Amino acid sequence: MPNGKPAGIPCVQLDENLHCKIFGKPERPACCSGLQANLEMCGADRTYALLWLEQLEQATQPNRNS
Repeated sequence: MPNGKPAGIPCVQLDENLHCKIFGKPERPACCSGLQANLEMCGADRTYALLWLEQLEQATQPNRNS
């Protein structure tokens, strides 16, 4: 996504199963390839992991009032 991915919007590179279509390819952005999953991020299940990612997106979105 040339101008970044807005919070709450799935990446255009995800397929119908939410798998990255460019995983392992050179065109995969550094922000994705540099993200290393760990227990804090993944928790015990998918619901926890998705909530964690949603919170990360919200915390890092640009402040539009600046």
